[in-house]
Amino acid sequence: MSCSSSDEVDEYLEEKVDEVVDNFIDSAMNVQAKRRAYIERDRERGHNQLWNDYFRENPTYQTEMFRRRFRMNKPLFLRIVERLSTDVPYFQQRRNGHGRYGLSALQKCTAAIRMLAYGQSGDTYDEYLRLGESTARLCLENFTNGIIQLFGDEYLRRPTADDLERLLDIGEVRGFPGMIGSIDCMHWEWKNCPTAWKGQFTRGSGKPTIVLEAVASQDLWILHAFFGLPGTLNDINVLDRSPVFSDIYEGRAPKVNFKVNNHTYQLAYYLTDGIYPKWATFIQSISLPQNPKASLFAVRQESTRKDVERAFGVLQSRFAIVKNPALLWDRVKIGRIMRTCVILHNMIVENERSEYAQIDTSEFDSGESSRSAHVQRIPSLSSGNMRAVRNEVRDSQRHDRLKADLVENVWQKFGNGD
Repeated sequence: MSCSSSDEVDEYLEEKVDEVVDNFIDSAMNVQAKRRAYIERDRERGHNQLWNDYFRENPTYQTEMFRRRFRMNKPLFLRIVERLSTDVPYFQQRRNGHGRYGLSALQKCTAAIRMLAYGQSGDTYDEYLRLGESTARLCLENFTNGIIQLFGDEYLRRPTADDLERLLDIGEVRGFPGMIGSIDCMHWEWKNCPTAWKGQFTRGSGKPTIVLEAVASQDLWILHAFFGLPGTLNDINVLDRSPVFSDIYEGRAPKVNFKVNNHTYQLAYYLTDGIYPKWATFIQSISLPQNPKASLFAVRQESTRKDVERAFGVLQSRFAIVKNPALLWDRVKIGRIMRTCVILHNMIVENERSEYAQIDTSEFDSGESSRSAHVQRIPSLSSGNMRAVRNEVRDSQRHDRLKADLVENVWQKFGNGD
């Protein structure tokens, strides 16, 4: 009796084990089938439609429509696509095991540009470009990495001697000899900021933000971009961490000699708003002008300082992704998106600069300038001299003297003398 009952128990257990194993295999196969669901999107059709709409000899949509939707002219976009498809393996079109071509570089770059320009999810362009949401996100990630790698050194460079000559010419025509741009900060809202970091990135009762510090010129070229600090910092705190003056402190910056009101200065300066400190490299407006000279200076300084505000506005209007709240969790990827947008912005500015309203600087071609004949690169400083340079940059007395001379210069240049 005991042997028979033991066999029955063993048979029952075996049946139950087989039943559990079968159920597990069935559920695993169902999950695997769901994960491997494949949609035939007909990617060749997507490429052909994109080509016929914008890139064939007589496209459906003309130049104006291309410029509006891609945020840049067609030759510039094709230049970017060519560099990416040549130097970045992800954008090179290959055949799969069945001999079928994958997505084209045009489809991948268009998906990335549209996500940057309109700030929408990758799923938005599935029906038109014939690629899935995950593929679109991968296109954006590889696009940002490729743009930074291939174009970052050229379009996020420090101003060269030729750049400084051009900026100084423009500044002198506008009444500010020695001025090379205006500086300010912009906040980008971070919607999916991790909960543990919200206190670090949120100011008051607002929402988490990440700060971009930038220097912009009159033609909206962004000379300096420093991004990634938490939104609790104000402009002064950002300045303390910014590398904007590192070249000056370490002796790598060009030495500029210029005259204002018959006084000679050797440090170029930026126009700022009132929060910035009174350093020799910053010139603010006059908040309560008490005479016509001060009033005219305030008007000219505030209108010229708007260059950086205009640059922020154009950057956000061109690339809505930096205007809308950031949806990513990874701060490194958010930083790459911002750097990519700044690089593309500068590429567009360079490509379209001839179409802007130009400031006439022909008077300096014959050498009629308050500056030295050329901008000289100063030798590297020793560690002992860096403190002296730092004190020179932060000299408030030199700031007051330069500002007073600029008030006189603006009045002589634009005042009516009444």
